[in-house]
Amino acid sequence: MLNNIFIIKFLSFLGLIAIFLLFYSILTVPDPMQNVQLNEADTNKTEVYSVWAIPSEDVSVRVKKLMGGLRSEFGGPQFEPHVTVVGAVRLTEEEARDKFRKGCEGVKKVYSVTVEKVDIGTFFYQCVYLLLHPTNEVVEASARCCSSFGYNSSSPYMPHMSILYADLTDEEKKKAQEKAYILDESIDNLSFQISRLALYKTDTEDKSLKSWEKIEEYNLS
Repeated sequence: MLNNIFIIKFLSFLGLIAIFLLFYSILTVPDPMQNVQLNEADTNKTEVYSVWAIPSEDVSVRVKKLMGGLRSEFGGPQFEPHVTVVGAVRLTEEEARDKFRKGCEGVKKVYSVTVEKVDIGTFFYQCVYLLLHPTNEVVEASARCCSSFGYNSSSPYMPHMSILYADLTDEEKKKAQEKAYILDESIDNLSFQISRLALYKTDTEDKSLKSWEKIEEYNLS
């Protein structure tokens, strides 16, 4: 009799464990819809993107040397030499890639740029830069890409290649401008071709530039 009672209690105990395990497995099964929502959130995440015109390797080496000389005296983050074609635009990555490709297809061909002078600006990202001649092909390349991105600037396009990002006083900027000519006295005679455009992620709030990265590149014909 006692054995029967013990067996019944033991079986009841096992039954309770089975029921507990069943409920636990139901509660811990991942919801597939949750993963879908997370993936959609990632897809719909917007970032700041820009389009850059990339100079040839020999020109990049020369400009990097100039940039390094300025940074050693005036500070500032390191970045790749480039001509800004489209300024900062907030988009999803998918949108940015699509608009970038369409814009590049509108530009199509290699084009030339010529440095006019070393100049200084009024904010961090245009502290000291190489001002470029606004030739028709230079302005048109930017216009085609800006149109693709739906980018409208409040001021006329000023083609330039920044050589120093920094927050300097006006006096320090003048010194940096003079230093640029000391480092490369013939820099304002520089001419080169643009054969590549690149899509970059450029969070303008990140002045360290650590989050900046190249997303895609396009070779012009």
